[in-house]
Amino acid sequence: MPTRPPSVDTLARSLADIDLPHPLLVDAARRAIAAGDPDSARAIAGRVAQTMLRPVINATGVLLHTNLGRAPLAAGSQASSLRYSNLEFDLVSGRRGSRSGHAASLLARACGAEAALVVNNGAAAVMLVLAALARDRAVVVSRGELVEIGGGFRVPEVLAQSGARLVEVGTTNRTRLRDYEAAVAAEDPSLILKVHQSNYRIVGFTESVDVGPLAALGPPVVADIGSGLLDAETPWLAGAGGPPAWLAGEPAARQTLAAGAGLVTFSGDKLLGGPQAGVIAGRNDLVAACVAHPLSRALRPGSLVLAALQQTALAYLRKDGDAIPFWRMAALAVDGLRARAAALGVGRVVDTVAVAGGGSVPGQEVPSAGVAVAGFEAAEALRDYDPPVIARVHEGQTVCDLRTVDPVDDPLLAKALSTMA
Repeated sequence: MPTRPPSVDTLARSLADIDLPHPLLVDAARRAIAAGDPDSARAIAGRVAQTMLRPVINATGVLLHTNLGRAPLAAGSQASSLRYSNLEFDLVSGRRGSRSGHAASLLARACGAEAALVVNNGAAAVMLVLAALARDRAVVVSRGELVEIGGGFRVPEVLAQSGARLVEVGTTNRTRLRDYEAAVAAEDPSLILKVHQSNYRIVGFTESVDVGPLAALGPPVVADIGSGLLDAETPWLAGAGGPPAWLAGEPAARQTLAAGAGLVTFSGDKLLGGPQAGVIAGRNDLVAACVAHPLSRALRPGSLVLAALQQTALAYLRKDGDAIPFWRMAALAVDGLRARAAALGVGRVVDTVAVAGGGSVPGQEVPSAGVAVAGFEAAEALRDYDPPVIARVHEGQTVCDLRTVDPVDDPLLAKALSTMA
């Protein structure tokens, strides 16, 4: 006589030690019973729990790991303790205020812009600028800058969606000033769009035109610098002896605006080191046109993002790179990383190579150090640890790069690795 399966409620209650609400445990129990395997309910519930957002230890050596949320935020920077905020309330007048008066104004000050606007991501920033300033008009772009980034974001398609008309100039590898001059004379464009090739490089027989000469042609130059470096001089890295070598050639907001760009657009969660956001910064009149466009309301971020971005901007104005986790990790000395690796007491200390990641400074490497354990199977086991540790596999070894591990998590990493031994 076949065994009668347990009731859904009984099976769900047996899973109460798994940190999920009871309705989700009921779902897992039902799925297991329907499959004829009640014993699988725990595994099903466990997989559901693993899909929930949770903290992880990034030991990959990729500072801006897109799959891990890109730039890490400092504890408390998301203003989780706030019940309300003066998001759109003027505390001086007691009247309605503007959400652009907080983080956006600070970012404008930090990069030398007249004004700024924050939207929900970098692609949204480009879309809004084009829709507000170039609808039904021509936009001139070099063929070498018609980029695609992750998620299928393509400049020509964004232009089409914004209602602007694309005018391509030059070739994939070489675009000259006279190419732009001819297009400006023939098309009367609303703006010239310059797009940074932030996630790849074209080398060899190449030529491009800088912002300065383009600004002299008349139409406003909008420069999508992508990665969000605020200032090429990196004044927030006190005592570092200048910008790190891996930033060589990376365009920065302050210098791009000083060269004559009307606007710059960039992401908040890349080299800026803040939350996911898009920033539009530059001339007052151009930013105001973006603010007035109906899309700006649809693309605006909420109070948690703006609070985190405000804290990031304040750190820049204080020139306090240590308060920005990305820059704190990026500036660590390799000798210190080796010492931490040895102090873990497990695995073999190895020199590694970290990268910025997140579609930023492609091809540039950051010397680093960490520990390695034999076998690639350890990487899977580390992901199952609590908290999960995300490592990388290299030449048959599981490598944990300490540049992307917060030092306070070293004991947790050591404990996780000791279970692999």
